Amino acid sequence: MLIPVLSPEQCADWDRRAVESGMALGTLMNAAGRAVAQVVAARFPERMSGGVLIAVGPGNNGGDGWVAARALHRLDIPVFVAAAPGELSPLNRQMAELARGDGVRTVEIDGPWPSVTLGIDALLGTGARGALRPAVAAVVQRLTDLAVPLIAVDGPTGLDLGTGVVHGIALSAHLSITFGGLRRGHLLARDESGDIVLVDIGHPAPDPAWPTLMTDPVAASLVGHFPAVAHKGSRGRIVVVGGATGMSGALRLAARASFAAGAGLVHAVAPADTIDALVRAEPDLQTHRHDFEVPLSPGLIALLAQSDAVVIGPGLGRQAGRLAFVTAVIRQSRTVVLDADGLNAFAGELPLLRDLAFAHRLILTPHPGEFRRLFPDLAGGLELDPWTAASAAAELLGATLLVKGVPSVVGTPGQAPVTVASGNPGLATGGSGDVLSGITGSLLAQGQSPATAVALAAQALGRAADLAARRTTARGLRPMDVIAALSDVWRGWESLRLARPAPRPPVLLELEVPQRW
Repeated sequence: MLIPVLSPEQCADWDRRAVESGMALGTLMNAAGRAVAQVVAARFPERMSGGVLIAVGPGNNGGDGWVAARALHRLDIPVFVAAAPGELSPLNRQMAELARGDGVRTVEIDGPWPSVTLGIDALLGTGARGALRPAVAAVVQRLTDLAVPLIAVDGPTGLDLGTGVVHGIALSAHLSITFGGLRRGHLLARDESGDIVLVDIGHPAPDPAWPTLMTDPVAASLVGHFPAVAHKGSRGRIVVVGGATGMSGALRLAARASFAAGAGLVHAVAPADTIDALVRAEPDLQTHRHDFEVPLSPGLIALLAQSDAVVIGPGLGRQAGRLAFVTAVIRQSRTVVLDADGLNAFAGELPLLRDLAFAHRLILTPHPGEFRRLFPDLAGGLELDPWTAASAAAELLGATLLVKGVPSVVGTPGQAPVTVASGNPGLATGGSGDVLSGITGSLLAQGQSPATAVALAAQALGRAADLAARRTTARGLRPMDVIAALSDVWRGWESLRLARPAPRPPVLLELEVPQRW
């Protein structure tokens, strides 16, 4: 099953559809609370005997907490429930009565708490918005002061699970356990969410229009492998256009990443001084000397016509005449990855870009700054809702678009957005985007659709960065380290394709917090 990435409204709609299909909310709550108990006991077995304190709110999230308390109590684990005041939901009241009837002990929310070795936050759920009430904020502070690992049920209290915004104070979770699908706020606020474990509690199939998450098993099923009769032509002919004077490194990174993603032939198009350096430093590359000006030479036109994918932008520069040159290159190409200064050339020229997208396959990979320059009218909510921004820009342009960030989101006309959550802060360095564009071009040239190619490329980039950071640290990560780790990504995906790990129900997915040091 594809993993949905949900807004609070979509979560509520999914619960409603579950009830309409015959699934009682109480059944979902029991499944959720017992899954919390199961995951906590599996993750923290050595802490169980030291006692668990569960802070519950008056709503259905608190009901999940009462179910978890009852399940742990039946395993003879010392459990204490501290219930925040408020009007109880009917299910919360029912689960609390069952837990108390089983002998689960309670403590006053503002009174002395016993010494414990684990804390669980079941105060507020997905629908909570805005600043915390003072009484709830005080409980969050008390949980933090316990100085023990803290587990959030659904998500940390104080974190808006729709937008990732923290209003004042929020609990910083070691682990968030959520149900059915990820919440947008989990991926927008990775520091507060901690590790994320997604469990199945029996919802019906998600709406196919909802955003989904690119995962390694999905990537492994899509990336494919080369046939034994493959040759350099069948593995893809890539042309990378960029590398102005003083910026040849961007071109080199994109070209090396194309090779690392399996390209058969890679041509670099750049001015003469850049090419002179490349022929000594990159013997794998084919080269073509051309200034970034029009008209295009017959040789370049022929080269573009023979290519399977053209990457325009790495180190291109922003000097006068770039728009005319990039436009001319696109008009001679079938499939184009537009990145960096290739994107910046079209700032304020959206109608021209839309016309080009109508006649050619374009894939855009803007970071937030480039997105704002291209789509100023759509950029207002970008940080809080990249899913809507990416989809709206893709529909407006008629092309596939990857908005880079945490998370990255792929928008494609007429398709649900795809979310990529791999990677770590080590990618926040010059050259990472060039590596991404090179991988994307290579996968396009090997026959992937634009949406699949760029989503796979972003997932591979993030996974390679995660592997490389374990060797070098995120702080010391360089784009060349990421390229070097790509071979491990392909090897790992091939292993996944051949032999999936044993299932561990009810766990559907685990996301580790990105390495940050």
